[in-house]
Amino acid sequence: MRLQPRYSWLPTPYRSVLLFLVWLLLNQSVAPVHLFFGFVLALLIPWISAKFRDPQPLIERPILALRYILMVLMDIVTANAQVAVLILGPTKRLKPAFVRVPLDLQHELPITILASTVSMTPGTVSADIYPTKEMLAEGEEVKQRWLLIHVLNLEDEAELIASIKSRYEAPLKEIFQC
Repeated sequence: MRLQPRYSWLPTPYRSVLLFLVWLLLNQSVAPVHLFFGFVLALLIPWISAKFRDPQPLIERPILALRYILMVLMDIVTANAQVAVLILGPTKRLKPAFVRVPLDLQHELPITILASTVSMTPGTVSADIYPTKEMLAEGEEVKQRWLLIHVLNLEDEAELIASIKSRYEAPLKEIFQC
């Protein structure tokens, strides 16, 4: 996994493009003055703030990242319908539970994206990622990390873990090449 360069002239290219587009959208104009200031801000803001950020892994496969975003959006819509059916039905059928998902991801950014993805999908909420650096003794290395999630209705724990690992974690490993 490659980390973003620390002090290059364009430390976060995707963030720069996003800043440029947001600037143009906020101004609702593509006049030359707005293009110029959007370009300058898109270069300066990431460059100035680079020294305040920890190095993050690069998105190695942006097309796969776009596919991941679209898949998550479809999962959110589907899960909303499933949760609506569960909530409107008899509550006795619900089997809420906590599930520990073993993580293969090591870097904080992909783990955070995975936890956020799980939380955005209705019916599941990320509760914790452990062990954290604070939990470990000084100099101790993290061997296995876990994502603790709360599930509204647990049918099969092994199936849920396999689903999260194959549907969300595996693409993130490919996107960040980790």
